[in-house]
Amino acid sequence: MNSRYETPAALQHDAHTLADDARALLTATAEVTDEKVAEARKRLEAALAETKNAYSRIQDRAIQSARAADQTVRSHPYESIAVAFGVGALVGFLISRR
Repeated sequence: MNSRYETPAALQHDAHTLADDARALLTATAEVTDEKVAEARKRLEAALAETKNAYSRIQDRAIQSARAADQTVRSHPYESIAVAFGVGALVGFLISRR
């Protein structure tokens, strides 16, 4: 796996850079009247809009999931500690066997 994409922040940065580059390309080709360029511009604009919508939906779902997890942990603090300890112990055991 490429270490560059190991963090959500790195992936988010690259997505923003790609969107900025696409917008710059749209601006740079605004005056070109070639039919193929115009069609490519339309497809790029549609892809940017869909990507923005998808990003918004994913962000909303992540926020809802985080809120649900927070509520569950606050409702059951001791059970949450036990589960976290158990998962940590299991991961530690598996890593130590390598």
